[in-house]
Amino acid sequence: MLLDADFEYINEAFEAEQVPPSHLDTLLANGWRHFGTYFFRYNLGFLDFDIRRVIPLRTRLSEFSFSKSQRRVLRKNDDLQVVIRPIDIDDGVEALFHRHKLRFDHNIPESIYDFVPRDAKYAPCETKEVCAYKNGELLAASYFDLGTRSASGIYAVFEPTEASRSLGIFTMLKEIEFAVEEGKEFYYQGYSYEGESFYDYKKRFRGTEMFDWNGNWSPSTFLS
Repeated sequence: MLLDADFEYINEAFEAEQVPPSHLDTLLANGWRHFGTYFFRYNLGFLDFDIRRVIPLRTRLSEFSFSKSQRRVLRKNDDLQVVIRPIDIDDGVEALFHRHKLRFDHNIPESIYDFVPRDAKYAPCETKEVCAYKNGELLAASYFDLGTRSASGIYAVFEPTEASRSLGIFTMLKEIEFAVEEGKEFYYQGYSYEGESFYDYKKRFRGTEMFDWNGNWSPSTFLS
């Protein structure tokens, strides 16, 4: 890829045991993400053998509405029982994680704890989970943070044999619904890449904004 002459490479990280909700809002608004106590931000990333610009995304919830395809996802999964609660990793979630990771052929994570804390008491932020069950069987789980004005998706796992349900999108939609009900202003769906990539599903939400790494958010052009 070609970079502008004045392009400034960003690759920063720090550890934090506790982050107050208002501070989390500020970090998210400046392109930071975190897994457990490890906070990071970077504006270039590797995708296969390519180097891509990283584009942080968020949804301005006052501008959000469900698309036709997202409504189909909700209808397809209206037979599931959904629970939103404080994070509580159990054996069922760990087993689901190990089945889910078989979908990947590179950058395969080792543990669900690569993304979420082992003990919620020591989580740096308020973190909740979305669990979706069918007849008592766990089919999907996702994790998200709450700030004062923001919610932020962290990670999701789902049953590979139920891929036709689009469960990753489904749990994101449930996180967004929860954020709206809680009066949040933004939902941060995470990083995407310039150009086409595996992460393009994050770009398909009405009200999405892009970060320019200079402190500015603007409406995305992905849906235009």
